[in-house]
Amino acid sequence: MKYRLLGKSGLNVSEIGFGAWAIGGDWGNQNDKDSVTALHRAIDLGVNFIDTAAGYGNGKSEKLIASVLKDRSEKVFVATKTPPAVGHWPPTPYCKIENRYSEKYIRNNVEERLRNLNTDCIDILQFHTWTRAWNKNPLPLFTLQKLKTEGKIRFIGVSTPEQDQNSLIDLMRNSLVDTVQVIYNIFEQEPAAEFLPVALEHNVGVIVRVAFDEGILTGKYNAESKFPPDDVRSRYFGGDRLERAVNRVQKINDVVKKTGLTLPQAALKFALSHNAVSTVIPGIRNVNQAELNTAVSDLSDLSEELILKLREHAWQRANWYKGK
Repeated sequence: MKYRLLGKSGLNVSEIGFGAWAIGGDWGNQNDKDSVTALHRAIDLGVNFIDTAAGYGNGKSEKLIASVLKDRSEKVFVATKTPPAVGHWPPTPYCKIENRYSEKYIRNNVEERLRNLNTDCIDILQFHTWTRAWNKNPLPLFTLQKLKTEGKIRFIGVSTPEQDQNSLIDLMRNSLVDTVQVIYNIFEQEPAAEFLPVALEHNVGVIVRVAFDEGILTGKYNAESKFPPDDVRSRYFGGDRLERAVNRVQKINDVVKKTGLTLPQAALKFALSHNAVSTVIPGIRNVNQAELNTAVSDLSDLSEELILKLREHAWQRANWYKGK
């Protein structure tokens, strides 16, 4: 396992982290025993960074992580997330910041995170979503600064709203965050334009999520794949999205298979190829996934030729003028 600095935090984190959404729920049936053994195996293999959230099984993911870490001697960094109070997700431009992230609400939520993780101090507390409408008066981040001073949290982060990831750029430039979490993958390459360079310039740690684009970039789905109604993928790949994505993945695989890499290996290495990236957090729900994902760290970096070819597969899904 290779390690990278998480920006100004100074934390030396495994470049392959453990994405802990699936062990909490929302991804079909999940056995707790599988979750626990996957966490242990990942740590055995050098993972020292785990990302979770209040919303991953209403705290279940956090509690499972705590149950594993109490039996480990290694230092493992845990990043968790506080969601906004009940309302639109993601927040709209009209959401009042004082209604969604009040100081009282944040403090109560952080205390719950501390209890679930069985710790006195959270390594990284991230707001789970954001809107640029709050950038001129980011009061919740000042609340997190207070909690940092009080010793409740070590570092402050924000996770991007999917539809406006660049909304966090001002926060980075104004030194309001230690880390950011962003979607960056072979399909979603827009962060390379400004988001990642700004993070690098201001020494902000970058946590990359959705490197597999909710699984499609592993190549394991086909146009007939079905997901249970309570599985997040049933919404993400609704309508004709799955068929369209599968067709694009086949073209990517035609490029990747000539290199001797598997599609998942190439997807993770692509996310890691940008020097602003500190860690990538693929979802891991069993021992096999832990072993396959962590092994990618020890592979050679992608060639410049392959990176250039993969850049051609960026998918601007918000651009309707291009059609399907």
